[in-house]
Amino acid sequence: MPSSVADIRTDYKMQSLLEKDVDASAIRQFDKWWQEATRSEITEVNAMTLATASANGVPAARIVLLKGYDEQGFVFFTNYESFKGHQMAENPRACLVFFWKELERQVRITGLVEKVSEVESNAYFHSRPQGSQIGAWVSPQSQVITDRGWLEEREKTLTEDFATKPLMRPAHWGGYRVKPICIEFWQGRSSRLHDRIQYTLGDTGAWIIERLAP
Repeated sequence: MPSSVADIRTDYKMQSLLEKDVDASAIRQFDKWWQEATRSEITEVNAMTLATASANGVPAARIVLLKGYDEQGFVFFTNYESFKGHQMAENPRACLVFFWKELERQVRITGLVEKVSEVESNAYFHSRPQGSQIGAWVSPQSQVITDRGWLEEREKTLTEDFATKPLMRPAHWGGYRVKPICIEFWQGRSSRLHDRIQYTLGDTGAWIIERLAP
């Protein structure tokens, strides 16, 4: 391993995360950190890694954008026929990871996946810029295409088509909700002795809070 890579390290010293300071609710604790992250003006604060797996356990991960959260879970939108869409259909479990390096924080959310309602998907679709709406029709996401020109020609054709008819949400595009069963909050600390507080959803619906070794 090249020493220039192995020697890259950061000693985290900004903040701490103690049991006495966290909320009893994992969602309220996330909201607290989310508000602090947005106030910090982090670039694309809603960018998160989405990890999925096929029915036989083959993993895949990519960056998607959080578009909403509440007590029910964390919402993002994509093409249902994409690679991740097929994996979530086969294995409706997922993990989300936020890394806010400016705050030396990470949040890891593990949960069950469900599609949001058509009402929610329609509302978000129509809130997007028109170019993004057309893009949902243009791209057969994750499929092999001949070249960039094919994509650009399809965009041109569909843009002309939608100039004369309503631009509706395609049936293959919409939202997913990750319903959390475990959320871990990670705060970087010096000498790699980080703070890790884990919330696990108990049978009664209450959150069980535990500290994990770094």
